Parts: sequence; C-alpha cells; structure tokens
Amino acid sequence: MALSAQQISKWFNSVKLRSFINAAQLTKQFPRPGRTLLNGFSAQPQLSSDNCFLQWGYKTYRSSSLRNSSQSTNSSRQESNSAQSTLLPVVNEQSEITQELPSFDSELSLEDLDDLPPLSPLQQVSEEEAIQIIADPLLPPASFTLRDYVDHSETLQKLVLLGVDLSKIEKHPDTANLLLRLDFEKDIKPILLFLKDLGLEDNQLGGFLTKNYAIFSEDLENLETRVAYLQSKNFSKADIAQMVRKAPFLLSFSVERLDNRLGFFQKELELSVKKTRDLVVRLPRLLTGSLEPVKENMKVYRLELGFKHNEIQHMITRIPKMLTANKRKLTKTFDYVHNVMNIPHHLIVKFPQVFNTRLFKVKDRHLFLAYLGRAQYDPAKPNYISLDKLVSIPDEVFCEEIAKASIQDFEKFLKTL
Repeated sequence: MALSAQQISKWFNSVKLRSFINAAQLTKQFPRPGRTLLNGFSAQPQLSSDNCFLQWGYKTYRSSSLRNSSQSTNSSRQESNSAQSTLLPVVNEQSEITQELPSFDSELSLEDLDDLPPLSPLQQVSEEEAIQIIADPLLPPASFTLRDYVDHSETLQKLVLLGVDLSKIEKHPDTANLLLRLDFEKDIKPILLFLKDLGLEDNQLGGFLTKNYAIFSEDLENLETRVAYLQSKNFSKADIAQMVRKAPFLLSFSVERLDNRLGFFQKELELSVKKTRDLVVRLPRLLTGSLEPVKENMKVYRLELGFKHNEIQHMITRIPKMLTANKRKLTKTFDYVHNVMNIPHHLIVKFPQVFNTRLFKVKDRHLFLAYLGRAQYDPAKPNYISLDKLVSIPDEVFCEEIAKASIQDFEKFLKTL
C-alpha cells in the first residue's frame, strides 16, 4: 500500500535525526580541543573507503557545523586578541584534518558509479513520487495458509525444497504454528540426519515429512530408543527402513505400544516369531493402524467364510492385506469364486491372491472362459486353470495362453456384457 506524503515526511525526519547522531558518534576518536558537540562526541569523522554514505553524512554534518561556527565567530569579534589566538590552532588543525579527508566528488571515478549506494533517504522527493513508494509487505499476524510465511521463514523455505507439501500441513494449525517457531539448524536438521542414517533417501524425505509432520515434536532420543527396540527384535536395518517408508507414523509410537502390537499378532494368529516379523515388515501399518478391522476380518474368515485356523494363517502370511481388507469386498469375492465358479476352500487357500484382485476382473475372465467352454478349475481334470493364472497375468497373456483367443475377441466379448 502506498505511503501518504505526511507519512513520508515523518519518516524522512526520523532518518535525518538518526543519521545526524550516527555521524557525530563516529567522530569520537579524533576530538578537537575546545569544540565538543552532542554531549562529548566530537565532530571528527571515522571514514571508510567502502562506506560512501558515512562520508556523505559527515560532509553534510560538517557543513552545518562550520556554518554554526561562522555565526558564532561573527558574534564574538569584539573579544580580545588573546582569545582569537587560542582559536587559530584549532582552525589549522581543522584544515589539516580536512586535507586528509578523501574528496568524495573528485575521487569518484566512472567505474565506481555502479558501486554507489541507493539515493539517500534525505533527498527531497516530490509528492507525486512519494505516493508511488510501495512499502514491503509485513509479516501477517495471522493467516490460514503457510504460504504467507514462506518468504519470511528459512525453515519453511528449506522444507519446500525437500518436497514437503505445506498445503497438507497447514490443515493442522498446531503443527503449522510449531513449524513457524522451529529453527532449521537446531530443530529440523538433526531429525533429517537421523532419517538419512535410518536409510531414507533424499527424494523420500519430502513425502515422509508431509505425512508424519508430527515427528518434529518428537524427542530425538525417543526416536533412537524405538529404533533400538526394533533392532533388539532382530529387525534388520533394511527392514526398519522399509517399515518406516511404508508406515511413516511407526516411529511416533512408543516402545510399549510397538511391543503390544507385535505380541497381539503373534498371539492372535498363533504365528512363530519369524513369521510375525515377516508379516509386519511386509505390512508395517499393522503396527500403526486400528486393530478393529483385523479382529473383524478374522471373525469373517472363520465364521462367515468357513476357513479353518491353519488356512487363515496360510492366507494372511501370503497376502497380509487380507487382515485389513474391506469386509464387504471379501465376502462378495468369496461368494462369487466359491458359489458361482464352484472353487472349493482348499483351492482358494492355495491362491489367496484372488482376494487382492478386483472382482470385475475375475468376473470378466470367468465369463469369457465360460463362453469359450474353457472354464475348468478342477486340477484333477484336463485343461485345468488355476486361480493364480486367472487373476495374475496380463490380458494379452491370458487370451493367448489360457483362453486360446485373440485380445480383440476378448474386447468384443466385454462389450456384450
């Protein structure tokens, strides 16, 4: 927003006063006998070749001082000759000092023009020019987006360079306020080095921090303790790195909670220590997510779908996602495979990948095979087709090797459904 002429005038006056006092303070090293100003600070300048503004400021101040001195001399010409003689050394000393001063106007070469500082704030400007002055935007006292603070925060700037999505973090005001108060070198960098040492790559840090932004509020010692606990359970460094990448909130859980989760799966599923460890490495969100879907699905497999306990163990160790899959999807897939395709339990147990496949894909291929008269899923009969091949291979391979038809025939058939 442009400043008014009155605001510009007040600003110029304040700058004048500060420049005048600063110029006087810089001259303390060379006091002049008998002529002190501003409560003991003399008017001798402290010049520097790389500070043209200080030279200019001194010249302006010195001109003002000499005019005041001239007026004082005119009023005291009736004083005695002895009094005048005492002033002569001061004038000579002033002349010597003036000769030592570099000439700002004469010594400035064309090559130095580019090094000149901007125009002095004391320079007069017209009212038309004053109203065109645009003030730098101030840091907003409150905002709904972190975008307003990025230009003012080194921490936010570096997080953006790492690939952190601030638009997702700002949805959580407490975390957003925390980031604004953190110092990158002191608070952020140690966490980044810890994650790097853990095995996360540079291009993985942004995604990790976007999801687990709360890790900045964690004590580094607690994070190291949780890693040490996993290592004590014989999880390798590669296993831990993989688990942290797949489940970013893993390190935000206490050692007690991690231990309880591992104990739950080992006891509930009656798995060995090694199989329990392999299970959570492949699906680490089992340690961080809710246990309610797991408990519900275990009941579905046993009570509604009729699988035995050892069959459930075999399926979930092959396809861990079956523990967290949608209950409705599980029941619909089982109903179609078992009741429509007439595939018994023991064959489904051998190829549990069917529960991890979209149901429409299973339907489309089965109906095409049935149309061709090749829907034969009994391993004791010729032309047997396993569930594994039915759901895992691409359409081109399915048509060529299983259906013995072209992909064009399959596509034409799908249009009839």
